[in-house]
Amino acid sequence: MVRVEVKPALLRWARKRARLGASGLAKRFPKLSEWEGESVRPTLKQLEAFANATHTPVGFFFLPEPPVETVPIPDFRTVAGAEIGRPSADLLDTIYLCQQRQEWYRDFARSTGEDPLAFVSSISMSDNVVSTAAAIRHALGFDLEERQQAPTWEEALRRFIGQADDLGILVMCSGIVFNNTHRKLDPDEFRGFAMADPLAPVVFVNGADTKSAQMFTLAHELVHIWLGRSGLSDVQPVQTSDHAVERWCNVVAAELLVPAAAMREAYDPTADLPNEVGRLARCFKVSTLVILRRIHDLGWLPRDAFWAAYEAEVERLRPFSRGGGGNFHLTEAARVSKRFARAVVGSTLEGQTLYRDAFRLLGFSKLETFHEFGRSLGVMV
Repeated sequence: MVRVEVKPALLRWARKRARLGASGLAKRFPKLSEWEGESVRPTLKQLEAFANATHTPVGFFFLPEPPVETVPIPDFRTVAGAEIGRPSADLLDTIYLCQQRQEWYRDFARSTGEDPLAFVSSISMSDNVVSTAAAIRHALGFDLEERQQAPTWEEALRRFIGQADDLGILVMCSGIVFNNTHRKLDPDEFRGFAMADPLAPVVFVNGADTKSAQMFTLAHELVHIWLGRSGLSDVQPVQTSDHAVERWCNVVAAELLVPAAAMREAYDPTADLPNEVGRLARCFKVSTLVILRRIHDLGWLPRDAFWAAYEAEVERLRPFSRGGGGNFHLTEAARVSKRFARAVVGSTLEGQTLYRDAFRLLGFSKLETFHEFGRSLGVMV
């Protein structure tokens, strides 16, 4: 039985990186405390199992000390100057996968002669907020009346994603890593990110968040694409970030979703505030927090009253469940972007992409599932 020497610091680093405590792993690895205390060494097979459980490349355990991992795109997740802690394995794996998909689609777009998207990097932070939001809304075909008539937030979000996808943006919305339902993404760690590119712009929205919150995240990340600034965000309607980019993207996103002119027409200052906030949230298909921010932005709610109402609403929303579930093929298409999925399936059927690579990019393991997915997308008959 081959036993291997592993520094305790690496074992602790791996489980913290995976957001797992020693107690949570104790049933599967009853000698973990002894491994970390160096009184017992794990076998190679046990170490491989531990690597799999903590989503860690097994080679990392043979390093002299824990590696310092950083997010591979600009990280704008700061709150009042306080930096966010080390990235989790779930976050890193999600970004790495999206980078692989972006690279594949960039090559695909070049091979098929697609033109660069003119709207990427077409705005600057010195531009007027109202006209910028209007230009983005017009490009997307983001019709306010159509959104108001949508029966649910989910339907409004699906339409919003579809409009961005039709324009050439690869919008990926998922609450899990790959297709692993045991690896749920944490909205408290991040809500979305954007990877700007003239041929393959990618927006990722954390699907574990509420549908109404995802609306704001998508709007925020789309502004990043128009700005040409990639970044990881902890998006909230009221952002105390020290990054000017995040603050500006938030302002434009709020105007994109709830235009000031439309808000002035819709708002009833004589109505009970909680009831009016709920009504407007249903009308614009955004979160109540976005509505509160707009009421404050337009001068109808003084700063102290706004913060009191905002904090009360945050507490009210805290117990509410977040996103998940639904039809597998519809969900899968949303996770990887319909535009991306159609391109991969079509390229594979034409023999331009290996099935092995397609399975890796789409998160499949069975040919039958791949074919069913292709039929659901209209790529196969």
